Amino acid sequence: MATESVAALPLSKAVLSMEIDPPGNGAVLGNVAPEDWRNALNKVVPAVVVLRTTATRAFDTEAAGASYATGFVVDKSRGILLTNRHVVRPGPIVAEAMFLNREEIPVYPVYRDPVHDFGFLQFDPGAVQFMEYEEIPLAPEAATVGLEIRVVGNDSGEKVSILAGTLARLDRDAPHYKKDGYNDFNTFYMQAASGTKGGSSGSPVIDCKGRAVALNAGSKSASASAFFLPLERVVRALKSLQQTKDESKVGWRPASIPRGTLQMTYVHKGYDETRRLGLKRDTEQTVREASPAGETGMLVVDSVVPGGPAHKQLEPGDVLVRVNGEVVTQFLKLETLLDDNVGKDFELEVERGGLTVNVTLKVQDLHSITPSHFLEVSGGVLHALSYQQARNFRFTCGLVYVAEPGYMLSRAGVPKHAIIKKMAGEEILKLENFIAVYAKLARGARVPLEFQSYADRHRSKSVLVTIDRHEWYAPPLIYTRNDATGLWHSKPAIPCPSISPASPNIPLDAPYDEKTETIEPTSSPVGEAGAADGDVLRASVASKESGGTSPTLQGGEVVGAVALDGQPTEADIGRVEPKRRRVQELVGDDATTITDNASGRVEGGTLSARGTVESTQTVDERGGAHGSSASLAEHVIEPTLVMIEVHIPPSAMLDGVHSQHFFGTGLIVHHSQDLGLVVVDKNTVAISVSDVMLAFAAYPMEIPAEVVFLHPVHNFAIVAYDPSALGPAGAAAVKAAVLLPEPALRRGDSVYLVGLSRSLQATSRKSVVTNPGAALNVGAADCPRYRAMNMEVIELDTDFGHAFSGVLADELGRVQALWGSFSTQVRRSSSKRSKSSVKYGDSSPEDHQFVRGIPVYPVSEVVEKIINGCEGGPPLLMNGLTRSMPLIRILEVELYPTLLSKARSFGLSDKWVQALVKKDPVRRQVLRVKGCLAGSKAEGILEQGDMLLAISGEPVTCFRDVENACQRADASHDEAGAALKVTVFRQGVEMELLVETDVRDGFGTTRMVNWAGCVIQDPHPAVRALGFLPEEGHGVYVARWCQGSPVHRYGLYALQWIVEVNGRPTPDLQTFIEVTEDSEHGAFVRVKTVHLNGKPRVLTLKQDLHYWPTWELRLDCGTATWRRRTIKSNTNLQNSPVQREQDSIVLLQPEPPVNGESEGNSSEGGAEPGSE
Repeated sequence: MATESVAALPLSKAVLSMEIDPPGNGAVLGNVAPEDWRNALNKVVPAVVVLRTTATRAFDTEAAGASYATGFVVDKSRGILLTNRHVVRPGPIVAEAMFLNREEIPVYPVYRDPVHDFGFLQFDPGAVQFMEYEEIPLAPEAATVGLEIRVVGNDSGEKVSILAGTLARLDRDAPHYKKDGYNDFNTFYMQAASGTKGGSSGSPVIDCKGRAVALNAGSKSASASAFFLPLERVVRALKSLQQTKDESKVGWRPASIPRGTLQMTYVHKGYDETRRLGLKRDTEQTVREASPAGETGMLVVDSVVPGGPAHKQLEPGDVLVRVNGEVVTQFLKLETLLDDNVGKDFELEVERGGLTVNVTLKVQDLHSITPSHFLEVSGGVLHALSYQQARNFRFTCGLVYVAEPGYMLSRAGVPKHAIIKKMAGEEILKLENFIAVYAKLARGARVPLEFQSYADRHRSKSVLVTIDRHEWYAPPLIYTRNDATGLWHSKPAIPCPSISPASPNIPLDAPYDEKTETIEPTSSPVGEAGAADGDVLRASVASKESGGTSPTLQGGEVVGAVALDGQPTEADIGRVEPKRRRVQELVGDDATTITDNASGRVEGGTLSARGTVESTQTVDERGGAHGSSASLAEHVIEPTLVMIEVHIPPSAMLDGVHSQHFFGTGLIVHHSQDLGLVVVDKNTVAISVSDVMLAFAAYPMEIPAEVVFLHPVHNFAIVAYDPSALGPAGAAAVKAAVLLPEPALRRGDSVYLVGLSRSLQATSRKSVVTNPGAALNVGAADCPRYRAMNMEVIELDTDFGHAFSGVLADELGRVQALWGSFSTQVRRSSSKRSKSSVKYGDSSPEDHQFVRGIPVYPVSEVVEKIINGCEGGPPLLMNGLTRSMPLIRILEVELYPTLLSKARSFGLSDKWVQALVKKDPVRRQVLRVKGCLAGSKAEGILEQGDMLLAISGEPVTCFRDVENACQRADASHDEAGAALKVTVFRQGVEMELLVETDVRDGFGTTRMVNWAGCVIQDPHPAVRALGFLPEEGHGVYVARWCQGSPVHRYGLYALQWIVEVNGRPTPDLQTFIEVTEDSEHGAFVRVKTVHLNGKPRVLTLKQDLHYWPTWELRLDCGTATWRRRTIKSNTNLQNSPVQREQDSIVLLQPEPPVNGESEGNSSEGGAEPGSE
């Protein structure tokens, strides 16, 4: 069955033109000559305008987005345009009208009907200076079956098309568009086969005299049918607006247009159907006699909204007979009576299953149940449930409705269209209740929230909501509609914000006290140790061949599960009682199945002097065999593991990060009384703008953590937590891992892969190293993001699949490598996909992940520097103490290995081949330059294809050789010594080059600016790795854009640099801020951009500081928090409105329809060419 759709069109980059299709010169259509239509159209077309509307926020039935539609002038002197309600929208919009001569003027909404699909926009008639036009008169009485009509509008967005048709029906049911969106009801529609499409919403349906007989509203996507709204109620509303305008004399004031409702829906049924519903014969005869000639049926109750005037009084299937003693069979007559009796009693006579029922109901003001304000909190939009959605979902009007979850609610799993019932133990019946509860909560507080979804309305769901710890968003704001100005004005929802940082000593999952609205600290179990573990232990072994395994202790204390003599202590092994799952090992003859025993200890195994386990097996009471080696490694590792869950606020999705939610296994590498450090791969913690939660395998508790270090090269990040938040018992149960950076793993070595399942159960497997130094080659993604390069990783023969991360450990539980996740993007052939999925090019990218081993030597070095401090490093506050963070010296060049056999073919001399083979007889390779990072010190010195032979005379064959050379240069503490003396082979010539290195911190991107709705930052390394920066002073990089923003409307998409604003260069963020601060609200700015492909472009953009002020977010290292600052706004508020950002970037979508077509929301995978 064909779906019904609104005739609306997405914004596009194509230049619109408004043309009149040449009239035909053929036969007369009926009694109307072509000349009559030509004269009529010459008057009508200049009065039809293209509307470019932008919904700045999601509200009620509509999503934020930008679209084109149509409107037409119905009052020239007062400046009134008529269009559809779904164009005017119930929420805040910014709109412009473009006349036939391309003059553009701002327009403002003055009225949108709560039910029917029409609304009015007002404009300044004096603003149209260069074109003559007339208003189009409304003639609803002229609509008759068989009438020849023309639909004049912005059809398909290419031009103002003139589509011919004939009215076929005047009594069509109102089209049903969406089950969770806007639908018209309690009215008839007209139908004609005019074939309107997207963009023609709001087009006038005219007769040969140039009169509008109906308003185009929707169409059927699989047929040529179009649906038109009758104009009787439109004429009534227009007269009221005109009267209000005349009375106000200057400007506009909100018009009072009475609208009544009983909160129920009627449908028109034929007499045969009403008889089957129980209508009595004599009643039918009475109705037929009292009805106009040609009446075909009666009104029947279809649905009743809970809590409304008709609830429990009327039922579906009731046949309406009389209203206030008068027979009523038409929607128009019933609606007229309702609108004229707002606040008065209404007497209805209905027949229910053959029985006559009389009820008296009070007519409710329809405007009173139409929301006119909303709360914006953490990027979400909440308001009272409207009549439209209450009817769709069968909930009571006025409940707290989630129009857009935003960050805080979506992080907790609260979906769009949810109804909030409770928060922090208190009933939430209206928006004021929610605000009152929210005002009592501290930053970082975690409280329960109960909600209902229309998809599962009979059950409530309970989730934990976390109040934002950082200033990702502005404090909550209340927006209120002002029909006098056409704007929604904001004010703080909490006049004196009391949100303060949560106490770090209170765990976030502590029980909530409803009486005092405080979080109670969790008490510690009696009899457990209270001392926290000491510093991380790093064991170093001189050589596996020698058999020596003397652990190196730091801080004079044994940490982990290895004692001074290398033996596991009973206390350490027996302490690990939590849930665990054993996995049968699939490799090797010595594979055994490990089972739990009552004490959790390892029995039957002894440690030899060489540090290996002499495997003896015992039989448990079930007769199963279990070996001790895997059990020991797993027992030792388990208390050092955490499950990390990461959420990224949509307002700050920087550095090309491709998702808002990540999780993975982390390893505790330091655990003392004042600091805890966890290492994890960068496919879990991708950027520093993150909310991180840790769930410990050793103790059932979740606590927050902060990102403190992102390695600029290697695939790992470090997060810090406060051990005191665990309490004495938790701090004692949690352990730091023993790191074993040396000796490096070799091919054939046996290791234990240990990690956590999502249920925090330890899982392990014995595996064999197949390649200890595999060079990664991860291609660049369409949207540049971190990708591992210049890394050698470890490959195993078997693992747990691409979604399992953890560590690689020896039989004593000493960690030799992280088993981390890597992200990549692959393309699949278009032949394997349906044609509907092909958008741009012959293939589409898909995100994939894989796991490999990451050697721990760089982790060990960084952790040691964080703990002991490093000279000259940037300061960062961690748990109340300021520490100097490491700086990493790197050669910002992407390298890849080439076999010496191929290098010889390029002309490499035998002398160097032999020297490189001697250095690395196993891999027999040479490193080649793939490219230099744009803006690096090596750029312009090293060239693509160069072979790196030696640094300071020492041959280099692998990435670690280059790293070691950079570390030696860094240790010289001399800028001159920081340059590397590199021997390269270039196009048959051996040469010596002096290549300077770069120093990078581990903070990542620490500053961003949101301007006109686009997220702007300095180019991050993944962008610079493409090898290109604009010649015009580099510029600032557009990382993302926001739905419903000015950049959405004017097409300033992601993946490009802004190099100039109004002719002034913008080489960096600070200069960009200074340049854009000069632009005022409503002013057009000229922006020059350069795309990633190098193509320049110039566009103009109109600033909207009312809904989209300029603000910045930056890391304050002194407080270890992200601070938000409003740079420029159109209000006097200190805190700007919250912006609504999406996790993905897409094409401008159609006018959010009232049908089954796609809305103007962002969607996974869809992308505008050259955008994320």
